[in-house]
Parts: sequence; C-alpha cells; structure tokens
Amino acid sequence: MNKPTKEQAQQAVKLLLEYIGEDANREGLRDTPKRVVKSYAELFAGYDMSLDDVLNKKFHDVSNYNDVVMLKSISFTSLCEHHMLPFYGTVDIAYVPDKVVLGISKLSRLVNVFAKRLQIQERMTADIANALQENLNPQGVAIRVCATHSCMTTRGALKEGSIMETSHFTGVYDSDQEKRKEFLGMIKA
Repeated sequence: MNKPTKEQAQQAVKLLLEYIGEDANREGLRDTPKRVVKSYAELFAGYDMSLDDVLNKKFHDVSNYNDVVMLKSISFTSLCEHHMLPFYGTVDIAYVPDKVVLGISKLSRLVNVFAKRLQIQERMTADIANALQENLNPQGVAIRVCATHSCMTTRGALKEGSIMETSHFTGVYDSDQEKRKEFLGMIKA
C-alpha cells in the first residue's frame, strides 16, 4: 500500500469539510486541513514507535526482587477504529519480575505505542500485556484499562458517564487466583 502524501491527506480533510456543508475556504477553516493532518501525526504516533526502542531500558541488578511492580493510573487518549472518535482513561500495569525490571517511564511509553493508533480497547489491553510479557519475560503481567468512549457519550447511545473496563492476565496472574486478587486489591487502594 502506498501511503498518501501530506497534500493528499489535506485535500481529504477539505473534502470532508465540504461534505458536512462547510465552506473550506472561509477564514476560520482555511488552515484546518493542515492543522488536522498535523494533529493526526501526534494522535497516531504509535504507528511509528518501535517496541524494541520503548522497552530497551532493563535493569538486572535488582537484588533478587521478585514481588509486584505496579504503575497505576497511566492516562491515555486513543481513537476508536469504528468511528475515529476519542476514548480516554487510565491503564494500571503490574508485573512480577524474573530477575529483571523495566525503567518505569517505559511502562507509560508502552501504553502510548498502542494507544496512539486506531484501536479497540479490548485489543489494546491484550497488546500491552502481551508486549510486556514477550519483551520482559516476567512471571506474569496484569493489565486493567478503564475508559470513557466518545462514541457512547457524544453520539449513538448518548450514555454520559459510562466507563468500559477491560483486563488481561498472563503467567501467574492468569493461573493464580490469589495473585489476581492481589492485583485487583492494589488497583482499588
């Protein structure tokens, strides 16, 4: 597939403006196609991010630490692939290391790799967990994502205040109910 040029993308935005009944040449909209294309570069930056680059900083000198590592309430914004409308919320990540830990900022960057793409929340949740499991090889990974979806709140069902929650577990979090309960207790604390 050949990627369209920036100019072609700007023309597509102009066409959409005209489709909704706007005059794409009026003062307030003249530069909108450029602004939209520029904002898309930021909103969809995950397509250009490499998991290897994001998850590259590992620490092996951890004094045999083998208990839970958790980062809670990592904020994110994504766009749903069905309506291209925002969904936003938080991600809670926990893992039980196996002789190696990750730099903490890498967890939030991992969220962005997947959030900054067209997404569905269920796939994003599993992708974050599986990427961490495959790259770090911990004893287990637990992920919870809570998000508000604009496609539910601003159109369609119009259910303001609804929050979708998804989770994904690998390793000890998948096989050990006590570990899972520990995770769920820690995120609610």
